[in-house]
Amino acid sequence: MAAATVRKAVTSFTDVVFPGSSNYHGLNTPQLSRSGNEYVSNLPLQMALYFNAFYFPFWLVTAIIMLAAKYHALSNVYQIICISILIVMTLIEAIRLYVGFLGNLKEQVPELAGFWMLTVLLQAPLILFLLFNEATVILPLERAVHGIQTAFVLFEVFSGYFAIRHMVNYQVTKFHLKQFQQLEPLYGQDDLQFYPVSPSPEPHLKRI
Repeated sequence: MAAATVRKAVTSFTDVVFPGSSNYHGLNTPQLSRSGNEYVSNLPLQMALYFNAFYFPFWLVTAIIMLAAKYHALSNVYQIICISILIVMTLIEAIRLYVGFLGNLKEQVPELAGFWMLTVLLQAPLILFLLFNEATVILPLERAVHGIQTAFVLFEVFSGYFAIRHMVNYQVTKFHLKQFQQLEPLYGQDDLQFYPVSPSPEPHLKRI
């Protein structure tokens, strides 16, 4: 029930950000993909997700070590904030990368839109906060690893947007083509005799 509610919310958000995607919902995407030879999975996005999945554990370990090193230099408020951010980012990143892989490889727009929402609304603001907020006492190594993670996140924001837009347009086009193919046996050459085309009247010639 909760999964259906989340999927419905993501679908509504996709309809707002990507107009015309409402025609896509309910389509059998794997069947549409097999009907042609073109795959619309975004290769740059998939590569970014792949390398991000390997880099994130290194980023997390480094962030925890740096937080332990500067913990007593932080105020009580920023101690709680930094710990909360690391916990939230760890949970979000696992879900975000999973739905990103699933949505891009299987060409599922709701999953890919969910990945994009998590990236834009949660992960990007949190990593930018850690990178640019000097009140968190940013160490040189910490700034470096946060910068690389920020580059991954920002690249995934832009590539994910174009991947969703291209995927929606392609799948809707395939759906309309499939509808025409299903209607073709009903209105084939044999049925044209019921709709004779009347010849156009010849223009009257004016006698001189």
